[in-house]
Amino acid sequence: MRGGAILETVLGLIVLIAAGAFFIYAQGQVDDGSGADGYKLTARFSSVGDLTRGADVRVAGVPVGTVTAVRLDQETYFAEAELELSGDIEIPTDSTAKIATAGLLGGSFVEIEPGGDMDVLAAGGEISYTQGAVDMFDLIGQAVMNRGSSQSEGSGS
Repeated sequence: MRGGAILETVLGLIVLIAAGAFFIYAQGQVDDGSGADGYKLTARFSSVGDLTRGADVRVAGVPVGTVTAVRLDQETYFAEAELELSGDIEIPTDSTAKIATAGLLGGSFVEIEPGGDMDVLAAGGEISYTQGAVDMFDLIGQAVMNRGSSQSEGSGS
């Protein structure tokens, strides 16, 4: 009986060591977007939908950064998103940022459409041209209402 207890203790220690090693490995793989080579930009939107901290920032569908904060500007009542981009990505000053959704049920992210300007935004700069989140239920409702009103106009003579 004594040998069984020692075996269980040793196996327990091995499991704890393996779990600790996995935890340390996983912590090293997490990229919170706060790397030393990154820089921050801001963008103001009329609506951010369900955009949250940690969402992707993408250019041409490729992740190039993360959303580090979303807050309300109490003077203008616009939502301000703080974006942290990889240091090797240069964004032209006339670029557009828009809130996009990954599929019908997917999460929101910021899509940057690069402009053609030769000047690039510096760290701490603001993307001036933005497009807020589109509410899919509003679009569907408008389509149904427009379809219903055009049918009722055409049927009466």
